[in-house]
Amino acid sequence: MERRKFIGAVSLAGMLSAISPKKLFAAQDMPSLPIQKPKNDREYWCRLLYKIASPVVSNLANGTLVKNMPLEKSPTFDNRSPIVTYLEAVGRTYAGIAPWLALPDDDTEEGKLRKKLRADALKGLNNCFAPGSPDQLNFTKDYQPIVDAAYLAQTFLRAPKALWEPLEPQTKQRIISAFKSLRNRKPFKSNWLLFGSITEAFLLSVNEQYDVDRLNEGPKMINEWYKGDGWYGDGPNLAFDYYNAFVIHPMMVDTLAVMADKQLVERKVYDLALKRMQRYAVGQERMISPEGTFPPVGRSITYRTGAFQALSQVALMKQLPVNIKPAQVRCALTKVKQNMYSNSGTFDKNGWLQLGFCGHQPEIADYYTSTGSLYMATLSFLPLGLPASDEFWSAPATDWTAKQAWAGQAFAKDYHVDY
Repeated sequence: MERRKFIGAVSLAGMLSAISPKKLFAAQDMPSLPIQKPKNDREYWCRLLYKIASPVVSNLANGTLVKNMPLEKSPTFDNRSPIVTYLEAVGRTYAGIAPWLALPDDDTEEGKLRKKLRADALKGLNNCFAPGSPDQLNFTKDYQPIVDAAYLAQTFLRAPKALWEPLEPQTKQRIISAFKSLRNRKPFKSNWLLFGSITEAFLLSVNEQYDVDRLNEGPKMINEWYKGDGWYGDGPNLAFDYYNAFVIHPMMVDTLAVMADKQLVERKVYDLALKRMQRYAVGQERMISPEGTFPPVGRSITYRTGAFQALSQVALMKQLPVNIKPAQVRCALTKVKQNMYSNSGTFDKNGWLQLGFCGHQPEIADYYTSTGSLYMATLSFLPLGLPASDEFWSAPATDWTAKQAWAGQAFAKDYHVDY
């Protein structure tokens, strides 16, 4: 398939200097501004991720996250403190942008955009952990901070040189103390166990004292709940939703990677978890319809494309099964993003995500969902951590499995696995 032609000669850098990020990336402005049409899938992903992430990151850098982020809650929102939404926004956004920000600097237009976002991300972290900051994050109230501390820990595991090592020493100590303060609350007996485990795994990775039981409980129980063919139960029972992608596979693999590196588990334990995630990724790729849609099943569908974190992480790790070409994952996810994020109502007038699946649908939000929760959406952008020269980005457009199948083309058959 012929690549899209870049319309106009104005560079992305020139547009950035002349137009506000909100105006530049607003989906409703794209038809009237054809000069901004991306020249390829990677540029589209970069622009879209910047559009989603920049309100969180830039406001955190400016000390205005609490002031400017709207607080939209589910109509059934429970009695937890609404202030948990700010740590949700930060942890989830940073976990999604981390691999991209970990790429080295370069003089490309993308590189300049990435460098700015990284600088703002570091400034924001230093700011929000400073005593007296208007954006100081909550780690002391409610159980929800257990969840989003975990995504922040995963951020640092994904981009230690870009987002952990450059932090001010006092910021690092404040983060470490905040993570340790969560030990007075036990995760629920579900996927939550991995939140405690990955936070402790991060502490282990930076040679801090870690809670042995909390580290081990997540992988141990999740293994006991394995149902087969790439699916873990969320507790003793199988939940047919996207929590194997939102949480279980990525955090299981990332936690065990640290434990294996520190020789706390045998490498074969990590290898098995990775094989199971690869198997789950096969199903995720096949779940994307020829039109680039996917089923709105189960809890937390307002997390939108975060439902494809497992597939995205396997692609980032260059561990896709042999019968899945990287380009078909790129093309499938690009089509999903185009369908989902061009829909009116997905963003408010200031560029913040709104409650919904495909547009503004607050009535479908779960009782634990508010504005910050929605930034799980960034987790499908992990392949931006691969350089532009990688096959994932450079190979010609390729139909994904469902598109091949429904067009009468040859496609790989599928069989269950026994591990």
